Amino acid sequence: QVQLVESGGGLVQAGGSLRLSCAASGRTFNNCAVGWFRQAPGKEREFVAGIIWNTGTTYYADSVKGRFTISRDNAKNTVYLLMNSLKPEDTAVYYCAADRGRWYIPTRRRDYEYWGQGTQVTVSS
Repeated sequence: QVQLVESGGGLVQAGGSLRLSCAASGRTFNNCAVGWFRQAPGKEREFVAGIIWNTGTTYYADSVKGRFTISRDNAKNTVYLLMNSLKPEDTAVYYCAADRGRWYIPTRRRDYEYWGQGTQVTVSS
């Protein structure tokens, strides 16, 4: 079935930027909601941003609003998360997730069927 692969994580200083990518194989993102989640040590996995593939509608967690931008590239079947003005508290493993037949953006982990393996983002002060 569908496989999701995240890339683009790394080590960056506070105030810097990173762009994460989520590529799908096995099927396209058509008719999917696609979300980014993150999980820091000792914390639950939390919603960061989401997009409805077909319409481009986006939604952001308050903690990243104004700093992060989620976008899609239809030709590359890829979803991006551009992270600007990074803070040490953004340090986490970032996961891409997708769910079929969605015309809204779920924010709960259990609402997403497909998950990538995650990519580490570390922001130093």
